[in-house]
Amino acid sequence: MSARRMIAFLIMVFGMFMAILDIQIVSASLAEIQAGLSASADEIAWVQTSYLIAEVIMIPLSGYLSRALSTRIFFAISAAGFTLASIACAQASGIQEMIVWRAIQGFIGGGMIPGVFAAAFTVFPPEKRPIVSPMIGLVATLAPTIGPTIGGWLSHAFSWHWLFLVNVIPGILVTLGALTLIDFDKPEKGLLKRFDWVSLIAMAFFLGSLEYVLEEGARNDWFEDHLIVFFTLVTIMGGIGFFWRTLTRPDPLVDLSAFQDRNFAFGSLFSFSIGIGLYGLTYVYPVYLSRVRGFDALMIGETMFVSGIAMFCTAPIAGILSRKLDLRVMLALGLFGFAAGTWWASGITRDWDFWELLMPQILRGCSIMLAMVPVNNIALGTLAPAKMKGASGLYNLTRNLGGAVGLALINTLLNNRTDLHIARLHERISLYHIPAQDMLDAMTQKFQDFGTLAGTVAMTKLNALVHREALVMAFSDLFLVLTLLFVALAFSTLLLNKPSPQASGGGH
Repeated sequence: MSARRMIAFLIMVFGMFMAILDIQIVSASLAEIQAGLSASADEIAWVQTSYLIAEVIMIPLSGYLSRALSTRIFFAISAAGFTLASIACAQASGIQEMIVWRAIQGFIGGGMIPGVFAAAFTVFPPEKRPIVSPMIGLVATLAPTIGPTIGGWLSHAFSWHWLFLVNVIPGILVTLGALTLIDFDKPEKGLLKRFDWVSLIAMAFFLGSLEYVLEEGARNDWFEDHLIVFFTLVTIMGGIGFFWRTLTRPDPLVDLSAFQDRNFAFGSLFSFSIGIGLYGLTYVYPVYLSRVRGFDALMIGETMFVSGIAMFCTAPIAGILSRKLDLRVMLALGLFGFAAGTWWASGITRDWDFWELLMPQILRGCSIMLAMVPVNNIALGTLAPAKMKGASGLYNLTRNLGGAVGLALINTLLNNRTDLHIARLHERISLYHIPAQDMLDAMTQKFQDFGTLAGTVAMTKLNALVHREALVMAFSDLFLVLTLLFVALAFSTLLLNKPSPQASGGGH
């Protein structure tokens, strides 16, 4: 490996880190942005949703554009556009303006992610993959994990504007570095003349509407909401149009032929499941810490940072193991580790804090790396270099969609199980239930300063306690379901063929 190419690759990795980090960096600071822009609760959610919708459209498109423009030009344009959009987000004066710039930021930034995976498996020879695969796996998993931590710290120490301004100087350096050092390939200029705008529009309707349904469905009772029904129909029609154009054109906008490779198809399925574990658990723990423990953004970030440390420490170990172990065995170990962490967390109570969550988070962080590295190698390690750019976009898309589907299912399960446990607790805690009556009497006595309202205040407080306990029980149910999912996925590694390293690579 020449020093020039290694530095160019590291620059691309850092650009991918910025793009993935921005998915989660605002999640812990939405309240500060909401106050700064005088936005409603419904409007502020779109700061996150608009980014995700736009990004998920660009990721599969990036393979075609990278071939047409070359990796150097496309990556530099993506980095420069992402930087300019970050400046615009920081300068936004209203929520509508912020949503537009966040969508642009997500769309352009999404182009930096698949190119790194493609470069790792085409520029470097197979014997270097134990080095580069853990590197990109670490960035892809660490960035969303520490995003809330960095976001919470920036908004506390400075202001919410720095959630975006922090990208400016690194973005400029990445842009200049990409233009100067990347020399992996040449542009295929004829592709731009054959660009399929119909496929792009159909794909935008398909993926954009699907992301919206998954993001907003659980919040709006799914098909009880007319907008969810409408965008579900748009998803179906857009999907039909997209797949018809893709499967009937000789040079499609998104090449799906990589799915004919058994290991790529199963690797993408496992990437989808890792998306559930990565984004789902990054979401679940902060929800518990916020709603049950009452932690603020900074306290949540400090608690969640354990997973990031575990990932960082496990990355070199995963690289070594990928040379010595059958990748299928390594992937199964990672998935069983996920299952062990969620099974441990299924014993959660309202008193769980940093120390009780320590081991589940360590297991999660280590398991992500043990699963991510072999999945990368299984899915992309045996593909021909000519298919790598398109396949990389599809592979990353499956991880993002896995996260979106996981979040939708997690929210739905939490809501349904919470309602169920509230109903059961209400059946048990009645005025004729002696322990409940004793507690209510004690609380009424405690709030006697409220005079005639003491009974009402005590009843409200008791009701809040019931809701809290029901939520904690729902978290326990959720962790048990995730345990069963990861155990099933671990056993499904038996369906994989043993991957053999691709003989080509390194400069193709």
